[in-house]
Amino acid sequence: MSGRDVRRAGLGAIAGLLAAGTALGVGQFVAGLTGASGSPVVAVGELQIDFTPPWLKNFAITEFGADDKLVLVSGILVVLGIFAAVIGALATRRMAYGLAGVAVFAVVGLTAAATRPTATAASLLPTLAAAVSAAAVLLVLIPLVTPRAAAARPAVSYDPVTTPAKAREPEGPRRRSFVTAGVATAGIAAGAGLAGRLLAERGSVASAQRSVRIPSPAVTTQTLPPGVNLDVPGLTPFVTSNSDFYRVDTALVLPQVDPSSWQLRIHGMVDREITLTYEELLKRPLIEDYVTLCCVSNPVGGPYIGNAKWLGASLAAVLKQAGIRAGADQLMCTSVDGFTSGTPVQTVMDGRDALLAVAMNGQPLPVAHGFPVRMVVPGLYGYVSATKWVTDINVTTFAGNYAYWAQRGWSQQAPIKTECRIDVPSGQNQLKTGTAPVAGVAWAQHTGIEAVHVRVDAGPWNQARLAAVPGLDTWRQWVWDWDATPGQHVIEARATDKTGYTQTPVQAQPEPNGASGYPSLAVTVS
Repeated sequence: MSGRDVRRAGLGAIAGLLAAGTALGVGQFVAGLTGASGSPVVAVGELQIDFTPPWLKNFAITEFGADDKLVLVSGILVVLGIFAAVIGALATRRMAYGLAGVAVFAVVGLTAAATRPTATAASLLPTLAAAVSAAAVLLVLIPLVTPRAAAARPAVSYDPVTTPAKAREPEGPRRRSFVTAGVATAGIAAGAGLAGRLLAERGSVASAQRSVRIPSPAVTTQTLPPGVNLDVPGLTPFVTSNSDFYRVDTALVLPQVDPSSWQLRIHGMVDREITLTYEELLKRPLIEDYVTLCCVSNPVGGPYIGNAKWLGASLAAVLKQAGIRAGADQLMCTSVDGFTSGTPVQTVMDGRDALLAVAMNGQPLPVAHGFPVRMVVPGLYGYVSATKWVTDINVTTFAGNYAYWAQRGWSQQAPIKTECRIDVPSGQNQLKTGTAPVAGVAWAQHTGIEAVHVRVDAGPWNQARLAAVPGLDTWRQWVWDWDATPGQHVIEARATDKTGYTQTPVQAQPEPNGASGYPSLAVTVS
């Protein structure tokens, strides 16, 4: 390949990148205009989430935490950029190659958009507009990179000595025109993307969320007893703030649900179908309770667990009003974005505070945590109980009805395992010889924690001191005063619940129904 060909391919790659940028900007703009759930990148990202195997999902959550979706989108953009550069370079050889690449982009985007649970005809428009704009950019820029057709050039012979090189090469790239057109294209891409973002923000429900006035509870939780928070620096507080509460869900773009249009439909194996509006829900007797939620992807000793004060209507009372028919054992709960979870009917109806929650720690639900309404069921992992942005509950059976994660190999029923976590020491700094607190939290929702024991270097188990708790549905702080001696040590902990069950030492990965094993921590004492 000659130097001229390399330069031409390089300019073609730039043209491909500009085509991709324009496609993304236009796609975002059309999504904002039509109210589609997101741009082509969002649709492809959500499709990728759907087909992510459990081990990769766990890896992403463990390694990237709350940034897992940002990493996913960034990866998609990198792949798209490489693909765009390649088809741009190929288009300098033959335009059909570039347009074929755009067609591939369109097919992937349209497939992703069409297969979303909430897909409509409008869902296809962002990808269609993006593909047309990408093709248009290639059709404009690539001719400015490639030689003029030979038929269009006069058959003139040039003296290689007396004729300037510029005059001898009319087929060379028209770089000035290319730069001008490229800058204009970049401006269009940026303008469209910004306009699309502004249109999307227009649909934000943040102002509606701030304006909601939550009624006082009909059933208030008891005041937190003295000693619920142990005075140990670095220990996780009993109540997790809204900003620090973990977020694990499948939504790349947070659903913006206006409470004035929100409805919850209860149907299926019921005596009478019920549809509740947000206003009607707020008029029901509201229950306040502290409940700890945990994600099934939480590794042993992991961070995907939090405790909050929730306020909501009794889900059991709503179901009793609908009248559950004999044989029904599953609530197939659907989010506004199409996500589904399968909740055991028996668990919801056994007297625990299973809530259609509207508030969290005294404030209307944050959008990231399910505003305007989400489910909170103590004692079950979130993927089978804690549907955010819930809009539909189908009373059905587990036989033949598999929710989102159950379709992907996770257990249909998933009670939270009795577990504990070591928060202090952190293991990042050396300890000094002498008395050192070993502290953390333990949980066995709707069963309660009876004891926590700690051991060092596989020695004898030592009973920790437990903090007070307001009930059975929250985690419980614990602390043990260790007489630390110089050297390297391994600390382990285990929890026992009020049924007498002690958490197992058997190590298990989160899939299919939650991780298990003793949390352990290596420390150095000097």
